[in-house]
Amino acid sequence: MRPGLIAILVLCVSAISAVAADDRADERRRMVETIEAHAGSPEGGLAGGHIDAPVLEAMRAVPRHEFVPAEVSGQAYADRSLPIGLGQTVSQPYIVALMTHLLEVKPGDRILEIGTGSGYQAAVLARLAGEVYSVEIVEELARRAAQTLERLGYTNITARIGDGYQGWAEHAPYDGIVVTAAPDHVPPALVAQLKPGGRLVIPVGGLFQDLMVIAKAADGTTTSTTIVPVRFVPLVRGGQ
Repeated sequence: MRPGLIAILVLCVSAISAVAADDRADERRRMVETIEAHAGSPEGGLAGGHIDAPVLEAMRAVPRHEFVPAEVSGQAYADRSLPIGLGQTVSQPYIVALMTHLLEVKPGDRILEIGTGSGYQAAVLARLAGEVYSVEIVEELARRAAQTLERLGYTNITARIGDGYQGWAEHAPYDGIVVTAAPDHVPPALVAQLKPGGRLVIPVGGLFQDLMVIAKAADGTTTSTTIVPVRFVPLVRGGQ
């Protein structure tokens, strides 16, 4: 594996192209309706029962079918995870929306994503944040995601091949960090790279996992909140 940058996409998300995505706009609209219904259910994990409107708008805009293999494209807007090859998956749309909501992204924020995968979560974040940095340890996935994001015109995402367990110290601190694979404990490097006032959204556990939010206070102390049980692929570390 060759470490280093695989794509440096600059400027701002408003430059995203029209993405020939409107051919499946109705499917995305129905997907968002399903997300809203799930958020309001007892198993949704949200006390208020609502996903923030800007997150839902991002989910309506991003063409999920462009981020999955052709053989499962017909299922792209079903509320389920889908295989993307090499033993990896793209998360269920509700979980993408939930994690993005929990991150509390604001315009201009600098966000770190661990586990680029297909690039779908990064694309959703790119519509809300100022800068998105993403780390993927599987080189083929990283290159494929970078090509997809570039082809679709996403211009504020920087992607790197590397060990996400170590974060990306060069661009720290981050207003928010989201992890899309499950370690068995919270990586200390990610907590260290989180800005005071920032939030880390991460699935933690072995076979059984919990989605957690780690909030860092101004004095550097952290508090953790368990949100909902989840199932993610394990976080692969360098040397494994």
